[in-house]
Amino acid sequence: MFTFLCHVSPIAVPELPEVERAAGLLRTALVGRTIASVSTLHRSAARYLPASVADTLASCVVTRVERRAKYQLLHLDDGRVIEVHFKMTGDWAIGPASLPAPALERVRLVTTDGTRVSLVDGRAFAVMRVHAANASFLPPLGPEPLDAAWSGDLLRAALSRKRGPIKPALLDQRVVAGLGNIYAAEALWEAAIHPNARANRLSLARVTRLAAAARLVLERAPNARYYGHRSADDGHAYAIGDGADEQWCVYDREGEACRRCDGRIRRVEQAGRSTYYCGRCQRA
Repeated sequence: MFTFLCHVSPIAVPELPEVERAAGLLRTALVGRTIASVSTLHRSAARYLPASVADTLASCVVTRVERRAKYQLLHLDDGRVIEVHFKMTGDWAIGPASLPAPALERVRLVTTDGTRVSLVDGRAFAVMRVHAANASFLPPLGPEPLDAAWSGDLLRAALSRKRGPIKPALLDQRVVAGLGNIYAAEALWEAAIHPNARANRLSLARVTRLAAAARLVLERAPNARYYGHRSADDGHAYAIGDGADEQWCVYDREGEACRRCDGRIRRVEQAGRSTYYCGRCQRA
């Protein structure tokens, strides 16, 4: 049974936990199934997936779905890989093809058993494209922060050449893969580190605490974001909620009281992104 949820709000930007959830839904819906058709429904999506390429996907079987950083990779039985990146507001809408099409549908994939997987995206920035077998197409990526081998030592080594503030450094996917703006801010709060602290000057003890904090906020993400909560029901399953019930310690809480020390949450711009932090308990 599929349970719906409406389109993504601008606040609910997909990051590592959301993309992992989306990949999990794809595994359930597509692995072992044969593609009947793929249709590109928006000119922005057609830049990456033209009809001439989409048509070649018919009769292919999806053998595996994996996530790397914020990328979803659909492996096909002919060796090709479908790459998907949600960007800011992408999501899947999954349900039987007999349902009315979901709003904001950009790409439609239908299997031979009647399942429809739609790439929905309010801003139409999401990317879906096909790569040849054995092609190398992902950009340079750092370690996954939820891997057991990731540690403070590895993070400190990656930060050793970063002379700027720690917050933008954490968003460099070569430093750590999949960590985004929201979870980076939350991790810095957990570790009591100011977002303007110089990345390459943090002690090993503080970086080790930061690595543990990043893992913590990513692991508890389902409780913070309330996956699946949406305000309407159209019969589809979606990966990402509407953001209405998100519970953050600092993100999007400018002017509110810190949950740890009762200081005030502040907001600054860093590298074109909003950064939220507590001016009292997060130290440089």
